[in-house]
Amino acid sequence: MTRYVSSCFITLVVLFLWRVEDIADACRCFPQHPQQAFCNAEVVIRAKVVGKEAVPNAIKYDIQQIKMFKGCDQVIHAIYTYTTSCSVTLEINKEYLFTGKLKTGRMSLTLCGYNPPWEDLSAAQKNSLTHRYQSGCNCKIIRCTSLPCPISTSDTCLWTDWGTDNGQNLACIKRPDGSCAW
Repeated sequence: MTRYVSSCFITLVVLFLWRVEDIADACRCFPQHPQQAFCNAEVVIRAKVVGKEAVPNAIKYDIQQIKMFKGCDQVIHAIYTYTTSCSVTLEINKEYLFTGKLKTGRMSLTLCGYNPPWEDLSAAQKNSLTHRYQSGCNCKIIRCTSLPCPISTSDTCLWTDWGTDNGQNLACIKRPDGSCAW
């Protein structure tokens, strides 16, 4: 009987550890350049969070939209983050840059998205939202974390941000000859 109990206990421990690893991996995100976030998003807005409400399976943040940089013609009044390990926590009365997707007319966010407080953006990033990022959406940004970096093609920009955040302030733009460069 004790062998049976031990076997069951070991099985339960293995299943538990397997599930914990699954949960821990659920929100593993790779850093993305602000331009990549802009280009991959359906909607990019600047907004102030003015309220918070728990709704079924989500948190609804009421927002006051300040500016639409990319997206639909409608004003967004709320942003949803689903109650999972990847949900976003926002502060009331704080302005953010929101990059997200529209699902059935609702804008949703995850931790893997790019949603910094507006005050944390540099002047170059704020300027690029209206003047530069869109013109580089046909370019690819490849993050290089260690040498040697992957060989780039003419339509790519290598993002080598070793110990600095200078790349965050640059935009990868398509040149008249069709190549891309910072």
